Amino acid sequence: MSSRPYPLLFNPNLHTIVWGGHRLQAYKGLPPTDSPIGESWEVSAVESSPCIVANGSMAGRDLISVVEEWGSELLGDAVYKQYGGKLPLLVKFIDAQKDLSIQVHPNDELAGRRHGKFGKTEMWYIIDAEPGAALYAGFRSKISQEEYRRRVADGTICEVLAKHEVRKGDVFYIPAGRVHAICGGIMLAEVQQSSDVTYRIFDYNRPGLDGRPRELHTDLALEAIDFSVSEDYRTHYGNTLETAAQVIDTPYFDVRVMDITEPFHRNLVKYDSFIISMCISGGCKLVMNNYNGEEKEIELSAGHSCLIPASMADYNIVPTSKGTRVLETHIDRKDRSFIRKVLRFLKLSKK
Repeated sequence: MSSRPYPLLFNPNLHTIVWGGHRLQAYKGLPPTDSPIGESWEVSAVESSPCIVANGSMAGRDLISVVEEWGSELLGDAVYKQYGGKLPLLVKFIDAQKDLSIQVHPNDELAGRRHGKFGKTEMWYIIDAEPGAALYAGFRSKISQEEYRRRVADGTICEVLAKHEVRKGDVFYIPAGRVHAICGGIMLAEVQQSSDVTYRIFDYNRPGLDGRPRELHTDLALEAIDFSVSEDYRTHYGNTLETAAQVIDTPYFDVRVMDITEPFHRNLVKYDSFIISMCISGGCKLVMNNYNGEEKEIELSAGHSCLIPASMADYNIVPTSKGTRVLETHIDRKDRSFIRKVLRFLKLSKK
């Protein structure tokens, strides 16, 4: 049995993907490789690729086992009960040198029924974008299921998708059911439900790293897709220096961004939730208040993230360089009756 929970850092968890690039290694201060690295799973308790703790007495342990051992002290009592003792979020850095596939994610009900997993709602925070870089999010015009099938077959599905040119600091919310794709020239931070379920709709007829076409899920996606059309798919928010500006508040996560030049106090005890801090630029120290454990200060540089236990949700962020920007996410305590229903279904599906 370990000592009390403490802020967790993790070993690199990099994913080689056909559309990936080479910026994440430099961003995280890692040696360059010839492999196209598309994703860095910063905080993950997903069974297919859990993060490994890098610091303190839990070093070398996978995050799934740490969550099981520390339970509500790590997750928070409310979060522990809502999500059946599981870490409900996965956060990543993504570097798209080439376009990602056109894809969609199922909601909780569909993912639970088909795969025994949570659904996948996510959000994107643009860290950097080359001039003219864009992404797809949602439909720009209404289409039928028949037109969808035809356009996937003839390769024209992108013509009916809403394409958005992006720049640093832009935010997009991608609820389950929204067809989307990150395009080449974009590096971003992603906050999502803890799920690895993706339905790949169209992949430009390109081969994967093994030289074979990547699997498509065109028919499976049909039940997941939300064909509705919105006037504006971009998330708008205000950002002021020395504040925790709320970027987005959803049933699944609350995300804030902080541009700071001086010590900044964070007291999130009322949320009864773990916190994930992602250093987007610059550098900082997380200084824990009233801490009796192994780590009092945590150093974060750009490209690195920290999982802060709910029991330590009162701390200071101290910038250590100019241009410090931190992206922070936690779970807001609201009524989650639909999540409880999904958890009951997942338990029944495993019997």
